[in-house]
Amino acid sequence: MTNFGNLKKLNLRDIWKNEAREFTPWLARNISELGEALGMELELAQQEAGVGDFSLDLLATDVGRNKTVIIENQITVTDHNHLGKLLTYASGFDAHVVIWIAETIRDEHRQALDWLNQRTDADTEFFGVVIEILQIDESKPAFNFNPIVFPNEWQKSKKRTGENQISEKMEAYQKYFQELIDELREKHKFSNARKGQPQSWYSFAAGYTGITYGMSFALGNRVRVDLYIDQGDEEKNKSIFDLIYQDRELIESQFGEKLEWERLDEKRACRIAIYREGSIEDDPEKLNEIREWSIQKLLKLKEVFHHNMKKYLKKQSK
Repeated sequence: MTNFGNLKKLNLRDIWKNEAREFTPWLARNISELGEALGMELELAQQEAGVGDFSLDLLATDVGRNKTVIIENQITVTDHNHLGKLLTYASGFDAHVVIWIAETIRDEHRQALDWLNQRTDADTEFFGVVIEILQIDESKPAFNFNPIVFPNEWQKSKKRTGENQISEKMEAYQKYFQELIDELREKHKFSNARKGQPQSWYSFAAGYTGITYGMSFALGNRVRVDLYIDQGDEEKNKSIFDLIYQDRELIESQFGEKLEWERLDEKRACRIAIYREGSIEDDPEKLNEIREWSIQKLLKLKEVFHHNMKKYLKKQSK
């Protein structure tokens, strides 16, 4: 007969004594786990981001959709003060995704978040997440993010119909990228992303702020897989690109193919890419071939750049 341990929930105050000095920095370090619970790839942009006289706990980006994310956290029960701040921050940062994390979410605040999800446009999402600390007997404690309020996708999708109904082409993009991210997540543990979008591109976190891997259907009947550099500062982006470019022969040798080195002097960002022929309007067999090619190249880019990128970023910061 199996002997089960006793599962208990610990008080958050037993783990983090101070919300601002301990819990928020911990959450910043574990933002990818929060993203996994919500089916996103979250990348931290700033901690204690200012809005007037107030400071948002965490400002982040949903990399796959390039959407601004705000996160407000508490290690207590939710209160009206934080709800007001949440809406102020959402407006101040023009956020697409709003996340409220607490030990307990009161019923009236849960209803408020549900109401906001029903009343706002299809591109705005509100999440209520309970953070739990669990322990079996005397084992090490484990954390768990439990989403209890989230957008009703059916309600949101209804708002996309009518005048703004997505085209067949957009639906084809969504289907393609859904299959792409599902395979990358389930088979290769490459991404936490769970929802394909009706758009011609998708980006994936590379583990460094402002650095992403991407796959897109480009102009001229071409498919592109790339490493994209955009840390919000043109001079910094060009400097990072130039440092990597100095090692282009070594990098191409490791990658196994020639790459396109796109400094993009007319733009803020830079790109290192590989292309092939293809279009979202190709037949299903060809699209399957494109997807497998894209996955192979994304995995190879990660293999080549994942550890080396730290070296280039460190050199650039000197």
